[in-house]
Amino acid sequence: MNSDTTKFTPLQLELLRIFARNPSEQELVDIKNLIARYYADKASDEMDRLWDERGYTDETMQEWAKEHMRTSQQGTL
Repeated sequence: MNSDTTKFTPLQLELLRIFARNPSEQELVDIKNLIARYYADKASDEMDRLWDERGYTDETMQEWAKEHMRTSQQGTL
């Protein structure tokens, strides 16, 4: 007998409770958008933190825009 049991995270349990209510298609789209916005905001906050921590400025961004990031294709098959 397999002694492994499935344990759900608090997030998974909350989502199961929501889905048990049989949400409409529009509600599912809205929930998906809320989750996407949450993670997009977290990523943006982290980028702001790194920006401040590393002392980047608008000039830094302008310099990056001028850089050519292409690599040489010589020697590749």
